[in-house]
Amino acid sequence: MFDGLFTCLQVSAADLLTSLTLCVYCLTRYRALTFMLTFLLYTSFHLSRKPISIVKSELHKNCSSVSELATMASSSSGGGGQQPSLPSLHTDVDCSWKPFDKRNYKQLLGAMDYSFLCAYAVGMYLSGIIGERLPIRLYLTFGMLASGLFTCLFGLGYVYNIHSLGFYVFVQVANGLVQTTGWPSVVTCISNWFGKGRRGLIMGLWNSHTSVGNILGSLIAGYWVSSNWGMSFIVPGIIIAAMGVVCFLFLIEHPNDLKSIHAQNSSPTTNVPTKCWNGVNGQTEMYLQYKDKTQAHYYFMDSVQNRKSYDTELLLPRDSVCVPVQPVVVVKREAEPSAISFMGALRIPGVIEFSLCLLFAKLVSYTFLFWLPLYITKAAHLDAKKAGDLSTLFDVGGIVGGILAGVISDKLGKRATTCAVMLLLSAPTLYGFSMISEFGLGPTIGMLLVCGGLVNGPYSLITTAVSADLGTHKSLKGNARALSTVTAIIDGTGSVGAALGPLLAGLLSAGGWDRVFYMLMAADFFALLLLLRLVTKELSSSKSRPISTVELKEH
Repeated sequence: MFDGLFTCLQVSAADLLTSLTLCVYCLTRYRALTFMLTFLLYTSFHLSRKPISIVKSELHKNCSSVSELATMASSSSGGGGQQPSLPSLHTDVDCSWKPFDKRNYKQLLGAMDYSFLCAYAVGMYLSGIIGERLPIRLYLTFGMLASGLFTCLFGLGYVYNIHSLGFYVFVQVANGLVQTTGWPSVVTCISNWFGKGRRGLIMGLWNSHTSVGNILGSLIAGYWVSSNWGMSFIVPGIIIAAMGVVCFLFLIEHPNDLKSIHAQNSSPTTNVPTKCWNGVNGQTEMYLQYKDKTQAHYYFMDSVQNRKSYDTELLLPRDSVCVPVQPVVVVKREAEPSAISFMGALRIPGVIEFSLCLLFAKLVSYTFLFWLPLYITKAAHLDAKKAGDLSTLFDVGGIVGGILAGVISDKLGKRATTCAVMLLLSAPTLYGFSMISEFGLGPTIGMLLVCGGLVNGPYSLITTAVSADLGTHKSLKGNARALSTVTAIIDGTGSVGAALGPLLAGLLSAGGWDRVFYMLMAADFFALLLLLRLVTKELSSSKSRPISTVELKEH
């Protein structure tokens, strides 16, 4: 009997090893799928936000050019009998959006940006709290479908010749609210699948979706901006809605949603005793019991997604004869922790400092997002399409900057210090960028790339790796459900700056673009000041690691 039992254990161990190998392979494959899927999902969010910045210069350009043409016609007639021909000029389809043909067009466009970003900032605080209490897949799908609807609705203003400023403001507010479903959801999902190891590099690569979305949005909007700017919104709206359907069909928000992994080979083995095992309490499946052992060779993901090592112990009935049965690896989810409160999230060390720092960093980034094409149009005297294409270089630099920030912070183990150095370097770069009209094309391209990297590097690092670190801080004792709330608080506070930046740019640019760049340099300076305490703590620490890095006990 003992010989049979020993043979059975050998067979079961071999099957177990096969099952575990398949398990690790499946986890790797699903991680890659989640990485790419969440990357594409949030790319579509930024793709749908970008068209407004491309269309701005075209809206005012057409109206102002028609006004100039009307003035010339009036002066050539000497104020006489040619006046009846002027109304036909203003009924031309190229000047159908009168709210933006006035002298204060910058303030009107700034107010429209402010409507979107203010709604986004307010909605972000609520979105994280709601997102922790609903399935991420359904919540994100709803947000993407709704965002697609409102993005298309803005473009339909061209199709139906809608001239009401209130209509466009309403669409922007509604779109800002529903787009808040995106960021807390995708950050929580990607953090569920990837632990803290090389988080800066992984998040830096992953966060390039922001710049990729901006680039694609610029190219798509620029293709139609001069001929039919309504399509500049309708096409991105259709894309984000289609990606919402993809999200519903394929997104797996947590590894624990893979309930069990069954071994592939179920063929019986030979040379085993013929007496059947009836199991325990009528159960004929063989389960695995996990025990913490540092010397174990098999790895699984725990509830907070840090790689943990486990040993295995086969549970066999006492005084029974073993027969070959198919091992099943059962993944059990521990009791769900309660969602963290808003004030509880604020008490996590570093949340307030990084949130306020992001406020100023995002102010700079979103001012470029919404106003850079118009600035290039005025400063470099380019048309709307060329200015939109050239502005994509800023986002290319942002991709490189985000990846570099992640790699450097991983290597040094100092998130705050990495952000501070990039903020310090970005201020003089912004000053040089303010003189873009004095450069040739080559230096302008170089300035766009460098400025994009230094501006978006800290923004990218704080919204991804830092948010994930703080959302799984050791003070939470493994409560991974806090991640969505912490992410929403940090990005929501940053969105306040994102709302203020374009608004202030619209007001200050009336007195010259130099004032806008002075405002941006001051914002970088304040962001740097807010990190000084954390930088001092990191530099004085004997351990090379971010101050908020997760330290999880083995359970």
